[in-house]
Amino acid sequence: MNFLAHLYLSNNNTNIMVGNFIADHIKGNNYKGFLEEVQKGIFLHRAIDTFTDAHKIVRKSKRRLHERYGHYDGVIIDVFYDYFLAKNWSAYSAIPLDIYTQSIYALFTQKAAELPEKSQKFIAYMVEYNLLFNYKNKEGIAKVLNGINARTKGISQMNLAIEDLNILETELEKDFTIFFKDLIDFSKIAIDK
Repeated sequence: MNFLAHLYLSNNNTNIMVGNFIADHIKGNNYKGFLEEVQKGIFLHRAIDTFTDAHKIVRKSKRRLHERYGHYDGVIIDVFYDYFLAKNWSAYSAIPLDIYTQSIYALFTQKAAELPEKSQKFIAYMVEYNLLFNYKNKEGIAKVLNGINARTKGISQMNLAIEDLNILETELEKDFTIFFKDLIDFSKIAIDK
């Protein structure tokens, strides 16, 4: 899953959100200097990633893209699934997406100095381009895919994946809807551990 889903699955706990957000920038056991709830967010992020990678529906989604993108299929599906979450946000949250994302930006801007340098840089990028909110439209998704493609120096060809989204949107959205229900249930249990 990508950023919006990880944040949503943090159960509106700001410290868990912070940990969930910075988890990709925390290697091994380098989490030990953080507050206990932030650590819980890091562990939640890792558990979500493991659950997602092993889920049969996610694997089905990846197979739809694998021939064209190889091992980048999972990254693309993460982005597409955030698109479906943003697109259908009102089915998952009573808080409108624009208000939710602005509150996230405010939280991370306030906490930025406490976070890893890579997370700080990403926060600035995320706020500047209103990334989380723009996941709800294909133009925003195309920009994300183009950015990731540029970071792979064009090897991933993810810039082409918006074409696949246009072709496979109905099937992939069905996959997401089934999978995300399972992931919500899993995350609630993981947080309570």
